[in-house]
Amino acid sequence: MDTAQKIRELAEKHLADASHFVVDVVIGKHKPHKVSVFVDGDKGITIDHCSDLSRALSEELDKLDLIRENYMLEVGTPGLDQPLKLKRQFVKNTGRELKVLQKDKTMWQGKLALATEEAITLETQIKTKGKKAEIKPVEIPYSEIEKAIVMVSFK
Repeated sequence: MDTAQKIRELAEKHLADASHFVVDVVIGKHKPHKVSVFVDGDKGITIDHCSDLSRALSEELDKLDLIRENYMLEVGTPGLDQPLKLKRQFVKNTGRELKVLQKDKTMWQGKLALATEEAITLETQIKTKGKKAEIKPVEIPYSEIEKAIVMVSFK
């Protein structure tokens, strides 16, 4: 098991609530190593949750000596520009506009109507010659998604 996976498990152990989850752990290559732990929650997460996790994780990392060199620990939420990685993130963002790139390079944009265990369903506008655009559901299995990003709306 690599260091990032061990840190993920430690972070999951210290999350205060079952509705909170670890999205990703990234360890920088340059010294001092920057250890970034990205967390989220089914109904969001507060800065207090992040700071509590940061303190608990820092103590445990120092005690276990997982990272032998100096490091900087950063605990926060993934930004809006970060791709969705977990099924829980798709469920949380149901009803929002997504841009999805499939592994075959097909690009879709539409409202996330449904997120199941196997796939997502986007409501997309499909234009046909001489006709008005129609909203059609497009189902995309998670295994075919290369990247999915929430589109920011200022309406």
